[in-house]
Amino acid sequence: MFCTGLLILEFGYREEEADVAVQSNVADISKPQTTKGKSSLFRQSLRRLLKNKLAVSGFVVVIFMFALCFLGPLFSPYTDNKINMALMNKAPNMKHWLGTDALGRDILTRVMQAGRISLTVGLASMVLSVFIGALLGAIAGYYRGIADQIIMRIADLLLTVPSLPLLFIFGALLSEWKIPTDYRMYIVMLMLSIVSWPGMARMVRGQMLSLREREFMQAAVVLGLRDRRKLFNHLLPNIIPLLIVMATLNIGGAILSESVLSFFGLGVMPPTPTWGNMIDAANNMIDFKDRPWLWIPPGLSIFATVIAINIFGDGLRDVLDPKQKR
Repeated sequence: MFCTGLLILEFGYREEEADVAVQSNVADISKPQTTKGKSSLFRQSLRRLLKNKLAVSGFVVVIFMFALCFLGPLFSPYTDNKINMALMNKAPNMKHWLGTDALGRDILTRVMQAGRISLTVGLASMVLSVFIGALLGAIAGYYRGIADQIIMRIADLLLTVPSLPLLFIFGALLSEWKIPTDYRMYIVMLMLSIVSWPGMARMVRGQMLSLREREFMQAAVVLGLRDRRKLFNHLLPNIIPLLIVMATLNIGGAILSESVLSFFGLGVMPPTPTWGNMIDAANNMIDFKDRPWLWIPPGLSIFATVIAINIFGDGLRDVLDPKQKR
């Protein structure tokens, strides 16, 4: 996550540097930018980000959750699916810090393993939606014409349907078709990507329509550069900051959507743990009132992770806000 932030800070000012290069010497558009100015802008942006204590705290929480979920199970003396009926529904104690569930499984171990699944689904669906949205949005914004009309009408069609009901329909179909548990996680990733890419595509298209009218692109046309070079060397690098900020903010939404699907039994199914289906395990009033350790740990994990990711994403967006650069 921090590496993505650094990439934003490094590439966030390519557009302005390109315009300066055009104004000084049009022919220099095909030459690589000097590292001195870029390094100075990078340091300024990094200092601005570090001054945002809320964003830094969000980053720390995100790193902690990733470390806990991906490294924690390696050091746990328990497995996430080992059943021990003699320990069923035990309250938190010295051996089981967060207690056990109805099958005697260690809650802490399952929360960490569930975090692996939930975070992986969120990250993978985000990467796929960014790839699809950026590619289609770039094609629509650069070439316009019939390609723009087709892509944007498909995006508009998907945007008119509320994403959550659409996900419920997909999830119900998975249950009806009896998709094996091992494959459901990958299908959920694809489902989340399908409902996420239209917004990304519209944003990228808008940026492309704006950038293609800038002076450095007019210079590229004068120089006779090929479309592929203009698109991948000059246009797409200028929207990398936008893509990463949107991707960061979309991770939280993907985690929430996966948790909701799993909670309603339409996503990843037990015995594979996710934060959503762990909360669903406490779906009766007795467990809800008398055994809060069954649902509070996964619920707090969702809350802390999503809030931290959104806070960090907001901090990155503030750094890249043109009004903040003055």
